[in-house]
Amino acid sequence: MIVYLHGFRSSPQSRKAQLLRDLLQQRGLADQYVCPALPASPRAASQLAFDAARAKPPDRVTLIGSSLGGYYATWVAEKLGCRAVLLNPAIDPARDLQTHIGRQPVFFSDEEIDFRPEYIDELRDLDIRVTQSERYFLIAATGDTVIDYRTMVAKYRGARQRVIEGGNHELSDFAQYVDEVLSFCGIS
Repeated sequence: MIVYLHGFRSSPQSRKAQLLRDLLQQRGLADQYVCPALPASPRAASQLAFDAARAKPPDRVTLIGSSLGGYYATWVAEKLGCRAVLLNPAIDPARDLQTHIGRQPVFFSDEEIDFRPEYIDELRDLDIRVTQSERYFLIAATGDTVIDYRTMVAKYRGARQRVIEGGNHELSDFAQYVDEVLSFCGIS
């Protein structure tokens, strides 16, 4: 099973989420894909991700997390012992999101979220050390202007890594790497 966790201000309608959904449907694996709409509260979002992932045994689950979703994916993977693919994952969102407190538009939607000051502490509470790097696959773009790719490479030292020269935070060229991602998830 794949649990896709979108990033901050994103949604299950993101291009990466839709691409994964479509590819799994084409392979007759639609029932093996879960992509929850994550709430603004990090505590609630991580619990929702945790509950989705523990529906199957850890060796049958791979989390795929983009940006803040990668931060949540790391927390869930460490708690449950499952695999995780991290797409330009957030490294210190408690620091980076302090300037985003308040109402924020959601990409791919007409909705807004209310990112509250207490969510910064919730993010700090989710900070976790990677204990088994072999369970992780990091995809990091050197052209990411939101998160320095070097911090990603350092945090996930020892993990399988694909560092993309150039690119951007959204990983607009994700389709080029999706087969490698699915292979890591155990899907051919």
